[in-house]
Amino acid sequence: QVQLVESGGGMVQAGNSLRLSCAFSGRTLSDCAMGWFRQAPGKERDFVAAISWNGRSTTYEDSVKDRFTISRDNAKSTVYLQMNSLKPEDTAVYYCAADPWGSGSSDRDSYDYWGQGTQVTVSS
Repeated sequence: QVQLVESGGGMVQAGNSLRLSCAFSGRTLSDCAMGWFRQAPGKERDFVAAISWNGRSTTYEDSVKDRFTISRDNAKSTVYLQMNSLKPEDTAVYYCAADPWGSGSSDRDSYDYWGQGTQVTVSS
């Protein structure tokens, strides 16, 4: 079955960087658009970034533009989220998601498969 496993989360000070990875298995990664979402305590799960199946198209939530970069390596079945200039408001559980045959939507209902999440905590 399809599995997504996030890694790379942790606790950092504001201004620092983290790189999240999402290891994908169970089907061909290049069949899927991929997204990253995040959920802070007591809040909805919100869109962060998405990437098309071939990596040529990316979209970002406004607050992370110019700080976060989504990328993918289909040969390694892995998707990444490089997060720079982290802020305390970036603190959340980050989830990787797969949308088979999708284009890279910001709508979480478009995604069929989800990982378990990785915690990112940014201190001021």
